[in-house]
Amino acid sequence: MARLVGVVTSLREHCKWTQALTHESLIPYLIEEAYELADVVAAPGPLDSQALKGELGDVLYQVLLHSLLQSETGEFTLADVAQTLRTKLVRRNSHIFRPDGSLQENFPESIAEIERSYEAVKAQEKPREQSIFDSLPNSLPALSLAAKTLDRVEGRTGDRDYAGPPQTEDELGEMLFEAVRAARAQGLDAERALRTAVYKFQRHESSGATGAP
Repeated sequence: MARLVGVVTSLREHCKWTQALTHESLIPYLIEEAYELADVVAAPGPLDSQALKGELGDVLYQVLLHSLLQSETGEFTLADVAQTLRTKLVRRNSHIFRPDGSLQENFPESIAEIERSYEAVKAQEKPREQSIFDSLPNSLPALSLAAKTLDRVEGRTGDRDYAGPPQTEDELGEMLFEAVRAARAQGLDAERALRTAVYKFQRHESSGATGAP
């Protein structure tokens, strides 16, 4: 890791393109690399370990660049990022760790119990939120955003029925939202389902265009 940091530091010192990077200009690359990583994991068939290793490296490169940009201004270093993550994991997983980082004597058997413990700690961390949706990233894909929104209001809203094809974008949005709600009720992932359907369509169209069977 130290040798890798050295390479990235040299790029910042001697490569004009890398020198010009900012937190803002890196955002498109960060999002793209995250999606490319997701593509490798979601690809049909056995997991391609080499491709996964490469994409994990690309995401790590983004973390290193953002950390280096901050270290250049004296704000924090990569080591600080690692320490912040360690502290957060220990704090939020109090069902596993004591406050000093040592292991608890016993661990919960139930996933539901673990989730309750984790969410209770998160709630203590963010008492200033004005809305239960404040911590949801606005840049989430729309279907994922809808699903996570519904997670936050579970049990508070009822289903609504919409008849006929949508005539406006507002009606289309409502219809898509209800589709996500119905999928969630069945334990299905709407984002993954639509992505899989799109890939299937692409493969079908590609095979038809090339004359492949």
